Amino acid sequence: MNANDVLRAKGNALFTVNPEASLWSAVQTMTEFDIGSVVVMDHGRLAGMLTFREVFQALRVNEGRVGKGVVREYMDAHPTVVDAQTDVNDLRRLMLEHRMRYIPVMDRDSLGGVISFHDVARAVLEEQGYENRMLKDYIRDWPQPEGVSG
Repeated sequence: MNANDVLRAKGNALFTVNPEASLWSAVQTMTEFDIGSVVVMDHGRLAGMLTFREVFQALRVNEGRVGKGVVREYMDAHPTVVDAQTDVNDLRRLMLEHRMRYIPVMDRDSLGGVISFHDVARAVLEEQGYENRMLKDYIRDWPQPEGVSG
């Protein structure tokens, strides 16, 4: 399983903002759609990422207010990215080592999507469940616990 497989499983919803958008409008988008990050795109190219981590930093700097700033002032202008063929185990390791909750997936020069740590966990769990069912089917007469469907 690779990053592209995780993106396929999660769907293709992608939320973007312009670097000159107000921080407040980005926060509104994030809360309205219950997402933890937005991709910052400038003229069709990845310019950065804005997550709740950067929003919290803005709140700290502005004494608890979002202020009148723009996304460019607070975004991560150099986010770590992976390519679509990155193995899911490498992806998990990278996200854990760098304490990243969201990571953009690039397919050559274009943005394929963003994967959250939650997306990775769900994909791995589903894959393990599938493999477990396949193994149980392979072993004849596998006893099923009561109340559990295979």
